[in-house]
Amino acid sequence: MSKDLDALLTALYVLIDDHVVPPRTGRGRRPELTDSELLCLAVAQVLLGYHRERRWIRHIHSDPQWRTMFPYLPEQPSYHKRLMNAEPLLRKAILTLAACCPSWFDDLWMTDATPGPCDMSRETVKRSDLAGHADYGYCASHSRWYWGLKLYLVCTGDGMPVSWCLTNPKIGEHEVLAALLNHDHHLIRDGQILLADKSFPGKPFKQLTDEKGLRPDRKDETYRNGNLGGVRQRIESVNQTLTGQLGLEHHGGRTPQACSPASPSACWP
Repeated sequence: MSKDLDALLTALYVLIDDHVVPPRTGRGRRPELTDSELLCLAVAQVLLGYHRERRWIRHIHSDPQWRTMFPYLPEQPSYHKRLMNAEPLLRKAILTLAACCPSWFDDLWMTDATPGPCDMSRETVKRSDLAGHADYGYCASHSRWYWGLKLYLVCTGDGMPVSWCLTNPKIGEHEVLAALLNHDHHLIRDGQILLADKSFPGKPFKQLTDEKGLRPDRKDETYRNGNLGGVRQRIESVNQTLTGQLGLEHHGGRTPQACSPASPSACWP
């Protein structure tokens, strides 16, 4: 474990212990691994690129330096059970970290959708547990059809994710974005501007955003916003960066549980 990671986990532990995990009350034996330490281990797992819990547990048990920061290191079954039960705390920790970033208060946010292909083999489509969730969709950037899901992302100007979801690629983009904004309406402030692509038109979407949406003008429309290609290129780079850093195309998710945001490898850091 490097010194930079030591300092990062120490600062993260203090923030989580002060603002995320509630104080312990009542009687009972104190857990050997607190919730604050558990969340720090989950973040370290993602930062170091361990997408499988068994490999991660073997790594921290084989390295004596981890004992200096975590006197008790759990086994894989208890680590998995504790982490699944701590899903509300994990979501709260992500929201707390996001609110600490200056870009969280920017007036301009961006949204876009990118395909998440699961496989190209017909045999995989037949036996996959994602049947009923994933479907065939068309990727215009690669000019090809794929079988999988579609990732919708709302992020700030510097690339920090605000909200996201995985959906069936055959569902209309404006319908998914409307549902996403309705679900996370508490994150949107008055006067928020959302920069969208040309593929997010429609009267329901316009009524929902109440003219807070911002997208390039289509050829059959009168001049309103002009060409926003220079600004829109930002979210394309965000999609590519997150796909590479988080390993979204190599996550090994073959079941709905593996693709769930409850998994630390699927959560945004």
